[in-house]
Amino acid sequence: MHEQNFCGGEFVNKAKGFDGPTQLPRDNDERRNWQNANRAWWQSTPMRYDWREEIAADAGSKAYFEEIDRRFFSSAANYLPPRQRPFDALIDFEGLESKDVLEIGVGQGSHAALIAARAKSFTGIDLTEAAAAMTRKRFEQFGIPGTIIQMDAEEMSFADGSFDLIWSWGVIHHSADTRRLLLEMHRVLRRGGTTTVMVYHHNWWNFGLIYGLIKGIAQGQLRKHRSLHRVVQAATDGAIGRYYSVHEWCELAGDLFHVESIRILGQKSDVIFLPAGLVKDGLQRALPDSAARLLTNNLRMGSFLVAHMRKI
Repeated sequence: MHEQNFCGGEFVNKAKGFDGPTQLPRDNDERRNWQNANRAWWQSTPMRYDWREEIAADAGSKAYFEEIDRRFFSSAANYLPPRQRPFDALIDFEGLESKDVLEIGVGQGSHAALIAARAKSFTGIDLTEAAAAMTRKRFEQFGIPGTIIQMDAEEMSFADGSFDLIWSWGVIHHSADTRRLLLEMHRVLRRGGTTTVMVYHHNWWNFGLIYGLIKGIAQGQLRKHRSLHRVVQAATDGAIGRYYSVHEWCELAGDLFHVESIRILGQKSDVIFLPAGLVKDGLQRALPDSAARLLTNNLRMGSFLVAHMRKI
């Protein structure tokens, strides 16, 4: 993690004026300021999965992308076991051949590579040029077809009804105005088109016990940050990180999309709340994946809310 956005064990450089878990900007000036803060944050700190261990391979090499995929997909397999390939419990890979697909927030291209190789057509966008350039490099290295563009998803330049499917994993809750982004997604989807998105999940476990009781009171962070919201933001990547309950998400998106299903997923770290280190690593290895999924997925203690929605 680059030092400028991670300092003293906390994430810093947060958007000024973001004062609540689902707050939207008060006006257009604030929206622009927040999006500029987002762009600067992610441009300097790309999602490389290297918070605790540097990637030895040269950035942009095949070995670099293979190591990113190994870290990401092996972690995801704990809460979403693959049948044949990563994320096939959420992505209908067989059905992609007839679909024009848009991915919002390509990161380093892990999902993009999975989807683009099987889709009728693939377009990936990202707020930062750093992510767009790296994903283009991945496509070149592995000969994957697709178009990767640096673009603000709140102001997409695509024509109405351009896509059959939109995929976005852990991105739109970071945007300056998630509602505005949903409106754009609705616009560029074709009639009957679908979208699958993952946003952060607001639940009794993470807000009440982990952030409130443990971090806030026991570790004294409420005294330092003066609100539970700021305690949560200090533990969350990005200049903005919104958290939605199932009800709040349905309220936000329900007039644009039919919410066909919602799944709650989570990592083992969601239920083993200890500082990073040997003890936590050992407990995570000892905890069976199935037991962790019972807590994070079935009992809805996980921090990922995954919504599959169809355009109304």
